Amino acid sequence: MKNIFLSFAVCCIVLSVNAQNSLEAEIYNNENNTPLLGANAIVKGTDIGTTADIDGKILLENIPDGNQIIEFSFLGFETEEIELQFPRTSAEVLQIYLEPSGEEMEEVIIRSTRSRRTIADLPTRVEVISGEELAEKGNMKPGDIRMLLNETTGIQTQQTSATSYNSSIRIQGLDGKYTQLLKDGYPLYSGFSGGLSLLQIVPLDLQQVEVIKGSSSTLYGGGAIAGLVNLISKTPGEERELNFMLNGTSALGLDLSGFYSEDYGKLGTTVFASYNMGSPYDPADIGLTAIPEFNRFTLNPRVFYEFTGNTKMDVGVNATMEERTGGNIDWLNGEPVTDPYFERNKTKRYTLQAGLEHNWDDNKRLNFKHSLSLFDRSLETGDFKFAGNQLTSYNEISINMGQMNSEWIAGVNLWVDRFDQDQLYDLPVVDYEHYTYGLFLQNNWTASDFFQLESGLRTDYQNEYGWFVLPRISAMFNISDAITSRIGGGLGYKAPSVFTEDAERLQFRNVLPIDVSTIEAENSLGGNFDINYRTELFDLIDFTSNTLFFYTKIDNPIILQPSGGMFEYVQPKGYVESKGLEANLKLGYRDFKLFTGYTFADVTRTENGVETLMPLVSKHRLNNVLMYELEESLKIGLEGYYFSEQQLSDGSTGQSYWIFGLMMEKLWDDFSIFLNFENFTDTRQTRFDSIFTGSVNNPEFRDIYAPVDGFVVNGGFKLFL
Repeated sequence: MKNIFLSFAVCCIVLSVNAQNSLEAEIYNNENNTPLLGANAIVKGTDIGTTADIDGKILLENIPDGNQIIEFSFLGFETEEIELQFPRTSAEVLQIYLEPSGEEMEEVIIRSTRSRRTIADLPTRVEVISGEELAEKGNMKPGDIRMLLNETTGIQTQQTSATSYNSSIRIQGLDGKYTQLLKDGYPLYSGFSGGLSLLQIVPLDLQQVEVIKGSSSTLYGGGAIAGLVNLISKTPGEERELNFMLNGTSALGLDLSGFYSEDYGKLGTTVFASYNMGSPYDPADIGLTAIPEFNRFTLNPRVFYEFTGNTKMDVGVNATMEERTGGNIDWLNGEPVTDPYFERNKTKRYTLQAGLEHNWDDNKRLNFKHSLSLFDRSLETGDFKFAGNQLTSYNEISINMGQMNSEWIAGVNLWVDRFDQDQLYDLPVVDYEHYTYGLFLQNNWTASDFFQLESGLRTDYQNEYGWFVLPRISAMFNISDAITSRIGGGLGYKAPSVFTEDAERLQFRNVLPIDVSTIEAENSLGGNFDINYRTELFDLIDFTSNTLFFYTKIDNPIILQPSGGMFEYVQPKGYVESKGLEANLKLGYRDFKLFTGYTFADVTRTENGVETLMPLVSKHRLNNVLMYELEESLKIGLEGYYFSEQQLSDGSTGQSYWIFGLMMEKLWDDFSIFLNFENFTDTRQTRFDSIFTGSVNNPEFRDIYAPVDGFVVNGGFKLFL
């Protein structure tokens, strides 16, 4: 009995000593007392270190005896060191408050990768538009999201219709069909419903926009060969939010938006509503609209309910209805015109989204997502009409498990996409019914403070194109507090669809359905490498630089070509390559900020051994923004964007050009007024090139590679109640 007692006492003493050779701490931002997810703690002179979780908590174990210096750091904050004696005489949890260093970096939680990590803590390169930048760009174009994306390095919103204003997203020079557009992680905008989508999404209710460039198919399935754009909506916060925006333009446009958000405890809600209208506008006086006449209504209520502290649900409905007509300006203004040219789009979009999340503990989480979307569009041009409706559904179940240093995410999903064309003529319809079953596994591994690895494997089965196995890997190296680097790559695929930029330019007239027996899915291989550097120059200027090198190859891309009076998709042997670099610089001095971005994109198509330049790709692009900002008082921004010459589809070369803009906003506690001079040098394609041949009643449109709307002034006010 005595021996048992002694053994028990010795064990207690050993356990006590081991416990006292550990350290628990909570790391906070000293300015607002918020936890710093991703902050680092390390015992200097050893390899003992860890990273803070979502609550800012860290645990260091097996710390050697004696005086040890513990270093706490986070990018954008002052490093703090404390000296402690081990074994410790107390198990007290330390609270560490780090001071922002120079300009404080906004802590942004990334959601597109399904892992709740900060942007500075992810091996996968994610670019985010959020906070003040999102609000400033929203002032410039409150009615849609083209401005948000077009002014981002490496992204170009390509106008596909001269009269309807329709545009697509091009990432690193690749066609818009290779970019996947999501809303809160739900793939809602693809196929027929991808048409006009950039023009129908209003930014006032967005919390942030996340962009992942390169092959990202293992995240959400096929279609993201060039990358994905995830639009993240606002959710109820601690304080009620009630915002209104009224905007008018010199082109006789009007935008009225309202957003409400409140948390009632277990119940929360957000409601977004907007009305957007435009008048027919022809600044070049050529007889055709540069901005069409349109009226659009949007309503998006969402409800959030917390069953318990571990189980939450959200349900939302979105309804968007629009009529948009462009073409002969005299006819649109009510004047009598014989056989006028016009393009009229009528669209209705209804979407139901539902999500359920259950947490067993901090390290295990179950998520369920469901969306159902109905899209109805009719397109009329003179004596031709194309119409149909699309039903899409997305269902996903995923589970997150593991610790912060090794997180596993596994899941399954089902994506249904069905299109039914109205039979209006004695021509083949382009109906289809696609089912895609997916199984995915992801791992986020923090090997050390120096090295982190994110890997993924997805297997998809598509009912018409078979099986796809898609690996993806990304690594991050924290070379120092000032330098980080990422490298990654993966495989992707794109299931063929008739709804491409080329078919949109034809208004789908005489476009034949895809022959599944002769057309295969497009496959891709992509990779990127970037390096980031952040420092303070002369103890006065905050300096940040980022350089990205990218490469994507798409095998056997499908193309649309004439065939006996019709247009059919064919798949010649060959490939498309996109390679180049993006460079971003940011300088901050007191109330001034300078952003400069450069994109070099060399995009070619090789067919039967012959290499040609891809049309509508600006090989060299510059985006420059100079901001003067008095916090919560005044903002003034000057912008300059350069586009180099572009190869056009008819073999000619488009002219290079600059676009300049000036933005101003004056803020008070409860409201602000803003004024924006967009393209004040009136750069227009119609000033130095033509946009069509033939007559205004029977135009043959050329490629649109420069703005057609020219100098437009917009201004208004925002209320914060």
